[in-house]
Amino acid sequence: MAQDTTNSGGGENHEDGMPPIQVMVLAVTPFQQNCSLIWDPSTMRGTVVDPGGDVDKILAAVKKQGVKVEKIVLTHGHIDHVGGAADLAEALKVPVEGPHEADQMLIDRVADQAVQFGVEGVKPVTPDRWMVEGDQVEIAGRMFDVLHCPGHSPGHLVFFDKELRFAISGDVLFAGSIGRTDLPGGDHATLIKSIREKLLPLGDDVAFLPGHGQASTIGHERETNPFLT
Repeated sequence: MAQDTTNSGGGENHEDGMPPIQVMVLAVTPFQQNCSLIWDPSTMRGTVVDPGGDVDKILAAVKKQGVKVEKIVLTHGHIDHVGGAADLAEALKVPVEGPHEADQMLIDRVADQAVQFGVEGVKPVTPDRWMVEGDQVEIAGRMFDVLHCPGHSPGHLVFFDKELRFAISGDVLFAGSIGRTDLPGGDHATLIKSIREKLLPLGDDVAFLPGHGQASTIGHERETNPFLT
C-alpha cells in the first residue's frame, strides 16, 4: 500500500455505535510491508501487528490516534515483518507475541538478513510468547484464533476473528498472489496446502489483510487467484 489507510472492522457495532475495531495500515520500509495498528475505538486499547521497521512512523501513528498499545504481534520471522519489533517493544514497554517457534532461526538471523538487503539498525527480537495452532491471541480486546500456516516460512501464523469474519494473513495469501517460497524455509507445496486446508475453509465471506498490498476476501481469491484456480 502506498498510503496509510484507516478502515473499520466488520461485524456489528458496539452499543455506542462505534465499530468493533479500527485498522490503520502503515506501509513501512522499502518493502512496503503492511504494519497494522489495530484498536478498539471504545476503549482505545490496541495492538501493533508486524512492525517491520520505520519505528518513528509507527510511534507517530500511535500517538496521533491516541491508542494505548498493549502488545506487538508477529505473523512470521522475516526482516520486513520483525525488523522494528525490538525497538518498538522497548519504546512502548510492551510484550511481543508470536510467531511459531519454527521461525526462531529466521529471527535469530535478522541481522544477517539486514546486511543482505542493505538495511541498517535492525536487531533480533525475543518473543515473550511463541504461539501454536489452536492458540488464541488477544488483539485490540478481541480473541483471534491462531492458525499455523507454513510454506512462506516454517513458523508463519494467521490470525482469525470468527465473529468479525476477518483474518490477518501475513505473507501466506495476497490479493491475486501468494507468498514467496524461494526464501530460506519456504516450500511451495506446503504453502498451497496451508491455503487450501487452513484459509479457504474459513469461508468466502472472510476478509483478510495481507502482509503487502490490498485487502481481499477468501471468496474472491478462490475464484480469481491464478495460484488457486
